[in-house]
Amino acid sequence: MKIGGLRLVVAVLGMIWLSSAESAFAEGRCPPGQYPVGSANGVLGCAPIPGGAGTPGDPSAPALPPSPTGRWHSTWGAISHSEATSSVGVSTGLYSESDAKEEADRKCQAEGARDCAVILTYANQCAAWLVPQTKTSGSKSGVASGKTLSVAKNNAKQQCIDSGGKRCTVFYSDCTKPEFEKF
Repeated sequence: MKIGGLRLVVAVLGMIWLSSAESAFAEGRCPPGQYPVGSANGVLGCAPIPGGAGTPGDPSAPALPPSPTGRWHSTWGAISHSEATSSVGVSTGLYSESDAKEEADRKCQAEGARDCAVILTYANQCAAWLVPQTKTSGSKSGVASGKTLSVAKNNAKQQCIDSGGKRCTVFYSDCTKPEFEKF
């Protein structure tokens, strides 16, 4: 019986040791690339695995994605025109298309026009309005946008017709640019 009792005591001690080792491991978990270290009196910590990936300063460790430092906001512009009175209203640098349209219409109507209509909206681009020098039948202005002022003017030039054979001239041009908000 002594041998059986000894086996029982060894088995119970072994289970106690395993359960305490399990709880110590559960409390002493380390991040990837590190292993648990400690002393016999229960002080635990983590240390980098020598030569292992993921150690601080290790060039082979996977790079974390960059954190954003801000965000971009689009800015809008609009052109409103009255056929009846030739009144014009423009807006630029606003944060929404609807605000740009409303401001352009309001400026056009401030000149007394009642038939103002938005003829162009643009965001983070440039706009140009070219008009013919000859104001006769068959002449037509050109309104367009583009990535640069030069492209916008070129696009408007394609639409502009001067029936007198003269060159169309720039009546209006402007650009809206995205704005960066830093965090």
